[in-house]
Amino acid sequence: MRIPTATYRMQFTPGVTFNHARETLGYLRELGIDTLYASPIFRARSGSDHGYDVTDMNALNPELGGSGDFTLLAEEVRRQGMGWLQDIVPNHMAFDAQNPMLVDVLENGSHSRYFRTFDINWEHPLESLHGRVLAPFLGSFYGEALERGEIRLGYDEEGFFASYFDQRYPLRIDSYLEILTQTHAPLRRSLGTDHPDHIQYMGVLYLLKTLADGPSRDRYDQIRFIKQTLWGLYERNEQVRTQIDQSIDQFNGTPDQPESFSRLDALLGQQYFRLSYWKVASEELNYRRFFSINDLISLRIEEKDVFEHCHGLVLKLVRQGHFSGLRIDHIDGLYDPLQYLERLAVAAPEAYVVVEKILEERENLPRTWKTQGTSGYDFLNRALGVLCDASQERRFNTIYHRFANPGGRCEDLAVEKKRLIIQRHMLGDIDNLTLLLKNFASRYRYGSDLTRHALHQALIEVMVEMPVYRTYLTPRRQADEGRTHLRKALRKAQRNNPGMANELEFLARILPLEINRDLSEEERQAWRHFVMRFQQFTGPLMAKGIEDTLLYVYNRLICLNEVGGSPEHFGVKPDDFHALNQKRARLWPHTMNATATHDTKRGEDTRVRIAVLSELPQEWERHLRSWYRLNAPLKKRVRRRMVPDKNDEYFLYQTLLGSWPLHPQEMEDYPQRIRDYAIKAVREAKVHTGWLKPDSAYEDAYLEFIDALFQEQHSFIEDFAPFQEKIAFFGMLNGLSQLLLKASSPGVPDFYQGCELWDLSLVDPDNRRPVDYPARHKTLSELRKSAKKNLTGLLAELRDDWQSGRIKLYLTWRCLQAREQQADLFSDGDYLPLEVEGKYAGHLLAYARCLESNAVVAVVPRLMTGLVDEGTWPLGEAIWGDTRIVLPGEMQGSWHDLLSGRSIEAGGHLGVGTLLQDLPLALLSRSPAKD
Repeated sequence: MRIPTATYRMQFTPGVTFNHARETLGYLRELGIDTLYASPIFRARSGSDHGYDVTDMNALNPELGGSGDFTLLAEEVRRQGMGWLQDIVPNHMAFDAQNPMLVDVLENGSHSRYFRTFDINWEHPLESLHGRVLAPFLGSFYGEALERGEIRLGYDEEGFFASYFDQRYPLRIDSYLEILTQTHAPLRRSLGTDHPDHIQYMGVLYLLKTLADGPSRDRYDQIRFIKQTLWGLYERNEQVRTQIDQSIDQFNGTPDQPESFSRLDALLGQQYFRLSYWKVASEELNYRRFFSINDLISLRIEEKDVFEHCHGLVLKLVRQGHFSGLRIDHIDGLYDPLQYLERLAVAAPEAYVVVEKILEERENLPRTWKTQGTSGYDFLNRALGVLCDASQERRFNTIYHRFANPGGRCEDLAVEKKRLIIQRHMLGDIDNLTLLLKNFASRYRYGSDLTRHALHQALIEVMVEMPVYRTYLTPRRQADEGRTHLRKALRKAQRNNPGMANELEFLARILPLEINRDLSEEERQAWRHFVMRFQQFTGPLMAKGIEDTLLYVYNRLICLNEVGGSPEHFGVKPDDFHALNQKRARLWPHTMNATATHDTKRGEDTRVRIAVLSELPQEWERHLRSWYRLNAPLKKRVRRRMVPDKNDEYFLYQTLLGSWPLHPQEMEDYPQRIRDYAIKAVREAKVHTGWLKPDSAYEDAYLEFIDALFQEQHSFIEDFAPFQEKIAFFGMLNGLSQLLLKASSPGVPDFYQGCELWDLSLVDPDNRRPVDYPARHKTLSELRKSAKKNLTGLLAELRDDWQSGRIKLYLTWRCLQAREQQADLFSDGDYLPLEVEGKYAGHLLAYARCLESNAVVAVVPRLMTGLVDEGTWPLGEAIWGDTRIVLPGEMQGSWHDLLSGRSIEAGGHLGVGTLLQDLPLALLSRSPAKD
């Protein structure tokens, strides 16, 4: 297995192709990156800018360059001595006519070879969904769309289809007869019975009437013959083309004549899909989606043949040595994650595998999983947390609640928002769960008298109280930790809903999946299936309720509102951070350390800037009040409320402090970026507006408020600038600390594209803007040359010019060189917290990574506003005084700082002021750095 030294995430799009990546590899290798970490590269919906809407898992995306350019990139990766970590999507695919497996299902139904591929309930009790899959993509009610002529019948080389604007849905093969038989008599008259084309046409009709059953080769041969023959006739015979076109026109009807659409309505009623208004999916649904996204349909990857088919190309590329590792997207969506990872480990035993998994506070990754760890959100939030001043939590509570009045405690809002998501987006999913539960309960003595409605409500109460994304109970794995989280949710639900005592007691009896010998084998299977299904839906609820709603509502300190984090946890104490790292070194030494991803809510340096506010509650409140008064005249009243409300205003000021550009040229598009972000944020919050039903009056007034802030004649920017500059300076120091924590802590450091310079981006798509790699490569080359000539002078220059980001690029390069030179130590070394003494001990983290007789020591500053004034670098004995690091006996002796190049002799103590002369952090080694 090839364990990465450091990974670099690249977001492939039609504008960032395999060739673009190939041109970048030399720079990445020079920087010290040894593994390309690629976003999904398999065929996706045309124009996809993320690749998670896969249409064909066994084909490379031609918009990225196709197989030829992929091979050139793979060869260059190998030539550079690098690995390739590939992001794959086993949970879902695009619900789209570009998806050939889905097209096959819609054409053939139960006769399709892919009938069991998608997670569709073909036996749904609603008659309109029985034997059909809901297609909830209409912008209005079905009848309205039909009679306006928006749903149309069409025909091309691929066959007959129903279209709705740019969407298309293939008709089931045997329903072709409905269209073709009415053209037969006119064709027979015009062509004559002996005409070769008439004979071929008759052959098509005959085959349609006698199609073989099941997913047999004969059936597929017949279908291929039908399509090719019919298209050939249509292309070469004008009479055939005219008759088919006329028939299609008759089906398509005439707007304002409702009765003219009856035939098309009847034809659509025969299909394996049911077109509907998109909102129907919130309450009636018979397929599993990715979260609540209608056009992403989930897979039954737990089926062995589905697993093997969907991983065919991936595993081939692993065997060929192109992929050295796999990142598994949305592991929590799978029916049985443990089974999936075991199958993957058998199929690709040498692959480095990490999973996208959100770990809540005090939640552990299951030790039985065949994986090297997670994609790094757990580290991201702990590293950010240790740079926050946890002692100021009460003060911040007071400031936030007094100013913004968010409407309750964070924990209560979390439950409220999850309940909101169920009501608006997931009632259909919960209803399907309830059907499974009711069918089992009706055959079980303890649940036979419980009604479907009561069980539905009880399920909701338990799900909104779940403290983690999901549990992993299976018939094989009775996970104690998962059961603990489940019982906690059950206790809360029971305490809050005494009127549901019977239903909740029933759920408490069956959800933990403990052995019950009173059940028959059939009942036991139904019971297990319900519990497995239940676990698949708590994750989407958590993601939509917390990540996509609460994190835009509870705005106390928004740097804490991050994927995998929790806004109610205010910072991480140093001892807890050390304990986490010791645990990671012991259990998951090769997990990933991320500080930014394609899904993070803010750029890594935006986030650590905002964290500075935790150290300055009094200043923050003073400026907050001042800006509120200054900007009050800019607000507008919309339906008896001032816009923006105080909570949105509180959010906006933090956002501006965190993301304000460092260079004048970046100000040109910054106001528009803030406008876009603000609208996305208030829609995600779902308080005054939303994606489902935007409130244009609120949004327009908010945008006018933002525009006014940037006007030169308004004094806000003048008042804002001094405090922002202070936050930016200390945020820069935080950014350097965060980088060293990532590079030296147990785990594999991951670098998101472009973040080797300052990353002041916001949520996607803002964080997917183009990256100027030639400029970065040029800067790195210049840094390397300058470091050889005069390192001390270079470091002074980097401090003076910190706004350029060159100091961050320098630190990235030095840290990655250190990791390459001592790969075994960083990969498998122990983690030893070091005691810090003296007046400013609380402003420093120190720890060692040890492997046998070798060691490195990381020295990382924190909470710098309590140590130096704005603009003053925390360097030298005059700043640090008596602060010193206690070194164990075996660590005493000669050390070299791999960042500054200085050498130092250390006895039992290491003076911080003596050590930190050129940079405010250090990475000490027994041997000098090598370029």
